[in-house]
Amino acid sequence: MNDSLIIRGIEFKSRLWVGTGKYKNFEETAKAIEASGADVVTVAVRRVNILDKTQENLLDYIDPKKYKILPNTAGCYTVEDALRYARLAREAGISDMVKLEVIGDEKTLFPDVCGLLKATEILAKEGFIVFPYTNDDPITAKRLVDAGAAAVMPLGAPIGSGLGIRNPYNIKIILETVNLPVIVDAGVGTASDVAIAMELGCDAVLVNTAIAGAKDPIMMAEALKHACIAGRLAFRAGRIPKRLYASASTTFEGMLT
Repeated sequence: MNDSLIIRGIEFKSRLWVGTGKYKNFEETAKAIEASGADVVTVAVRRVNILDKTQENLLDYIDPKKYKILPNTAGCYTVEDALRYARLAREAGISDMVKLEVIGDEKTLFPDVCGLLKATEILAKEGFIVFPYTNDDPITAKRLVDAGAAAVMPLGAPIGSGLGIRNPYNIKIILETVNLPVIVDAGVGTASDVAIAMELGCDAVLVNTAIAGAKDPIMMAEALKHACIAGRLAFRAGRIPKRLYASASTTFEGMLT
């Protein structure tokens, strides 16, 4: 069955989105992306040479006919920096989409919520399709919707921590609160974390470090692909209710005594 995710009229066939940081080289990056089955690939405008077309860069290894390039403002600590790099990516012809990060603290890499809301509103008014990376706060999620975000991207745990989804209850509340796609971003460590996010009902999961930092990134990318598919199918199928006591899978009704 077709279960594509559609955001602002754009069809996303895979619900696993992948980042491109921390790999050994561009070749490994390309192989991991292929193994993941993703069709959305994020690239950091600030940290990766994607604007100077005279030099080798990541985009030489990513076919724009096959993948949707999602520029991100990783490493930006001010609204002004985030706006600058988002605009640079669009002017370079990369995309009108942007994964928006406005970081508030160097140690935790938690978002600057006030700056994020301001930058979201500005970029949305300029016609950007904004995917803001935020904390797992339902109130912030609602305000990002009001600011013009195309989706909300709450963290599962701090960036690169591999801790998995630490507060599934907040993620669930966000899912019930906002009328936009919810994409878990940051903190994923392994396949089960992806499955949990999808079983909660999240629309997609964005992963970078869990793949790039694995002992075998290509194998991990494939594992996360299957976890994403399995988690989504489980959500759509509808899990059984949790019970305090046992419920026999075989009843005695109609059996001979």
